[in-house]
Amino acid sequence: MPLVPDYLKLCEQAARAGAGELLDWVGRFTVREKGPFDLVTEADLASQEAIRKVILAACPGHDLIGEEGEDTQAHLGAEYCWVVDPLDGTTNYVHQVPHYCVSVALLERGRPLVGVIYDPVSDECFSAERAQGATLNGQPIRTSGVTELDQALIAASFASRVPFPSAEIDQFVALVQKCQAVRRTGSAALNLCYVAMGRFDAFWALSTKAWDVAAGVLLVEEAGGVVTGLDGEPLQLTEPHPVTSASPELHEEFCQLLRGAKSLV
Repeated sequence: MPLVPDYLKLCEQAARAGAGELLDWVGRFTVREKGPFDLVTEADLASQEAIRKVILAACPGHDLIGEEGEDTQAHLGAEYCWVVDPLDGTTNYVHQVPHYCVSVALLERGRPLVGVIYDPVSDECFSAERAQGATLNGQPIRTSGVTELDQALIAASFASRVPFPSAEIDQFVALVQKCQAVRRTGSAALNLCYVAMGRFDAFWALSTKAWDVAAGVLLVEEAGGVVTGLDGEPLQLTEPHPVTSASPELHEEFCQLLRGAKSLV
C-alpha cells in the first residue's frame, strides 16, 4: 500500500512553491481587474499552479479549490479538500507593500486538518495541525491571552470598497471607541497568524472567503485562541466570516460589541 503523505510537510512545500513564484514575478507582471477595486496578476496564477502541482502530485485523488478558479465551495465537504489562496494581500503585492502571503490548508470533511501560511518577505512560516499545536518557523506559538477589550490591538479585514451604511463601518466605529487600536493590514491570513502568535489580540471579517481563512483559523485555535462566527457559534467555512480572540473573556466582550453595532444597520 502507498504511504500516507505527511500532510503538514506537504502543505509547507506547496506554500513555499507558491511563494517562490510570487518572488520571481516581483516587478515583472501586468495587472488586470478581477472585480471592482480588486486585482489579479500573472503572479497569482503562477503561484496557484505551482501549489496545485505539488499537492496533486502527492494526493491525486484529493479535491482542491483556490482563489484563482471557479467558485467550487461544494467541494469543501469532501473527504479531503485543499483550500488555497496563492496570494493573500494582492493589492499590497501590486503596490510593493511587503505584507502578503500564501495560505494552504487541508480540510477533512469540512474541518481544517493542517494549515500553513508563509510570508516570503519576512520568511515567516506559520504552521498548525489539528490537536498538535501551532508554530512559527518551528517554534511553538500562543495567543497573547489579553482578556479585556480596552487592552486589545484588533485587526479587521474589509471588502475592497465598503458601502455606507454597512455593518462593517458601524462595527469599526463602535470598536475604535473601546479597544486600544484597530489595524487594517490588507491580508486576512496574516491577521490570523498575528492573533495566533500574540501580535494582535483579536480579528474579525465579514467579507472573507474560505481560502482567506481556512489555514488561519486553525492556527488561532491551535495557539489557544477562540474562533466563532459573529453569532458565537462554531465557524463554518461555507460561511467563512470569523471572529477570533486571544482568550474566551475577550471573545465574549468582542462579540457582544460587534453584534450590538451590527444591529444598528
